[in-house]
Amino acid sequence: MTNDSAPKVVIVGLGYVGLTLAVALARRNVRVYGIERRQSVVDMTNEGRPHFAEVGLDTALSDVVSRGLLTCSTTTEDIPAAEYYIITVGTPLKQGTHEPRLDMIEEATRQVAGHLTDGASVILRSTVRIGTTTGVVRPVLDESGKEYYLSMCPERTLEGDALRELAVLPQIVGGVTEKASDLAASLFSRLTHTIVRVADPETAEMIKLVDNTSRDVRFAFANEVARACDAIGINANDVIRFGKLGYSRTDVALPGLVGGPCLEKDPHILLASVAPHGMTLEITAASRAVNERQPAETVQALLDKLKSRAPGPFRIALGGVAFKGRPETDDLRGSMSLHVIDQLQASGDCSQLRVFDPMVRRTDLEAVRKELIVCDDFIEACRGADLVIIANNHPIFSSISVDELFSVMKQGAIIYDYWNNFSQQPPEILRNRYFTIGNLVGNHR
Repeated sequence: MTNDSAPKVVIVGLGYVGLTLAVALARRNVRVYGIERRQSVVDMTNEGRPHFAEVGLDTALSDVVSRGLLTCSTTTEDIPAAEYYIITVGTPLKQGTHEPRLDMIEEATRQVAGHLTDGASVILRSTVRIGTTTGVVRPVLDESGKEYYLSMCPERTLEGDALRELAVLPQIVGGVTEKASDLAASLFSRLTHTIVRVADPETAEMIKLVDNTSRDVRFAFANEVARACDAIGINANDVIRFGKLGYSRTDVALPGLVGGPCLEKDPHILLASVAPHGMTLEITAASRAVNERQPAETVQALLDKLKSRAPGPFRIALGGVAFKGRPETDDLRGSMSLHVIDQLQASGDCSQLRVFDPMVRRTDLEAVRKELIVCDDFIEACRGADLVIIANNHPIFSSISVDELFSVMKQGAIIYDYWNNFSQQPPEILRNRYFTIGNLVGNHR
């Protein structure tokens, strides 16, 4: 049953951000109405079944739906007026450009404007170009002629750990007015004890972009270290791990594939936000360039290594297609594994490409690219392979015996591991057949 004192909340967009937020609020006895244009998602949600993998979400969603705290529909018709409207729709980049799309934000805002009543609070939670709250959402709401209170409260949870983080992470609140901030803070205080009020929506928008861009920059430097080590012929893993051992002033990340639904686009949104002000952010732009070109560089180096040993074409197995493996997710958005696959297929040196992912549904893997062979077992995927690529950090890959992998692969085959799963193994076992980023050319293992 709902708490009579709890507000009613409408959430527009039930993707990763919207559905986890809806469930988190409903678990606190808030009556939530979800709006989602995909009928399949509406049907699954109303059946208590999540449409993506997220730790704890299946049980939590089933519970709040069975208690009548969360229902979903494709439009705002036939749902009661609410005290809060939260916009959580996606903000992908325009195809072929690095410009963020605004049409989904505008469409969602028009839905809200047509349904809200005077005094409602509207919260933008999507990751957006700076100025979107006041420059895009506010004008649409103003057209309705209704009184409303507008805030920006960015989402900052980690996929795979969202339900837990929604209860512990500080919530950023940037209202257009003090009253707007008060109302937004009141709602999010039901989730967490820590509310961080900032001066305005633009500050809140910037915080989200800076959070993710800073991570992109950090990972890009690690990948640049790897490129330098490969050029010189030394082991980047050793340089980074041993260089910071007991030395707190250095904290270089390990190199790896850098993508996902946030890091692949948020730095570009930041760049687009400052461009109208005549500003170019050199470090941000360079970092994204380093991370985006990595699949092409590593695949070419790998193929060159293979060709130096035997003529192609080659049988290749790739494990880990989702954009990350820890925490577990089945999310393919922005996955750099897809770019690795594209480079392999475009090379003409790949006679067979098998893929495996423990989280992604077989039908979704089969839809990724043509001519992929989808396997349900990683060992079987690697059988007879000239090259095995480990492309994300799911725990299953570090739990597999590297000796077992070598035993089923072709004689003289190699493993290329973007995530250093086996780098602690004795060098005698790995030498000349196990390579990582920044340890391909020199192979000092």
